[in-house]
Amino acid sequence: MKLEHTLDDLHVSVTRRWWMQLFAAFTRCLLAIGFIPPSIPKILHKPFTVLPDSHPVGHYFNALYQTGFYYEFLGWGQLIAAILLLIPRTSHIGALIFLPIIANIAVLTASVGFKGTWVITLFMLLAAAFLTAWEYDRLKPIVFQTRAQGTRRFRYEFVTIPAFFAAGGAAMGVLWYLIGLGNLSGYLGVSAILVAIGAVFGLLVAVHYRFMPVGGLRQTGEE
Repeated sequence: MKLEHTLDDLHVSVTRRWWMQLFAAFTRCLLAIGFIPPSIPKILHKPFTVLPDSHPVGHYFNALYQTGFYYEFLGWGQLIAAILLLIPRTSHIGALIFLPIIANIAVLTASVGFKGTWVITLFMLLAAAFLTAWEYDRLKPIVFQTRAQGTRRFRYEFVTIPAFFAAGGAAMGVLWYLIGLGNLSGYLGVSAILVAIGAVFGLLVAVHYRFMPVGGLRQTGEE
């Protein structure tokens, strides 16, 4: 593919320069270290800020603090991303985890008016995007490689699969009627809706099944 080869050449030309290598190493360590301090209070379930509820930032973080183990989960996510980013062999995984987390933080700090901080998080987001692009060679199979085989074909799959799920919708309508779920009064209308939903869902399943690649990865340039 022309685009793949162009990106390959661009990636090689950038990553082979020693000063870019040094900058990537610096960026990895800087971002990882920047994520560790804010992760510790969350893991220990300590308040992240002392701002009052009257302030939008304080209101958000105080509400977040009240979410229980979700608050701790966010801290562990930040810490794991930082550790993976510090280890060269797992730095590509760390970059992939780091990117959506810092993107969320950047949007958050900008939306609640966190003065000054949104600029820092924006630069962190750009740095995370750079590190993800730096790992292009290890991440490119996600986009440019596919599996060598397709799923097993059978006749009328775009009819039989939707029909199967439509029948499931009808059966669900009967079950709902028998157990009196929601005190259904228009049983036939509800059943018709469930049948239609089942048919549409089955069609989506059939399309995904039809175009699902399976087997081993096709090598670059292989027809």
